[in-house]
Amino acid sequence: MTITKSREGAALTLRLEGRLDTTTAPELEQELNASLDGVSSLTLDLAQLAYLSSAGLRVVLAAQKRMNRQGEMTVENVCPAIMEVFEITGFADILNIR
Repeated sequence: MTITKSREGAALTLRLEGRLDTTTAPELEQELNASLDGVSSLTLDLAQLAYLSSAGLRVVLAAQKRMNRQGEMTVENVCPAIMEVFEITGFADILNIR
């Protein structure tokens, strides 16, 4: 998985490319832990994300919980296959998806 990070003030965007699974979820978790201090708006751009496993869902949920305390999180450009995962797991109800 490739993570591309861009920050403007208190707004952080992470663009994910490839597969977010058991192997790559720790990389995203580490990036989030290192980057979220002082961030009030987090955007996860999933336009190039091809696969999302339960390990990836855990990291996304942890990011959502943290951002609930310090600001907001948006998930954007979700492909139909990953949207289906969000809907089946109930994540569609707790994430701000556009």
